[in-house]
Amino acid sequence: QVQLVESGGGLAQAGGSLRLSCTASGRTISSYAMGWFRQTPGKGRDFVAAISWGDSKTVYQDFARGRFAISRDNAKNTVYLQMNSLKPEDTAIYVCAARTEVPAGTIIAGESQYDLWGQGTQVTVSS
Repeated sequence: QVQLVESGGGLAQAGGSLRLSCTASGRTISSYAMGWFRQTPGKGRDFVAAISWGDSKTVYQDFARGRFAISRDNAKNTVYLQMNSLKPEDTAIYVCAARTEVPAGTIIAGESQYDLWGQGTQVTVSS
């Protein structure tokens, strides 16, 4: 059974950077579509970024485009989210997700299409 574990969250100042990691155990994620979401109390879960397998195509939510970068290292069984120019409104729990059994080159932005989820890592940005 695949488990996804996020790390790299913490406290950052506005304008700063953090790099989140999502490491899988139990099975390789090299053929999984991967994504990052974030959730805040009372607001639900918002899509942040996604990456396909095979060609590593990416897609970003508007608030993330130009500031965040999603990438994957299949040798390390890890997906990253590099977050730059952080803002207080980026404060949230960041959760990674995986979609198994998907064709190469498929990018998934819809929460309901993911079938594996991590527990999340807290990111807090102070002003």
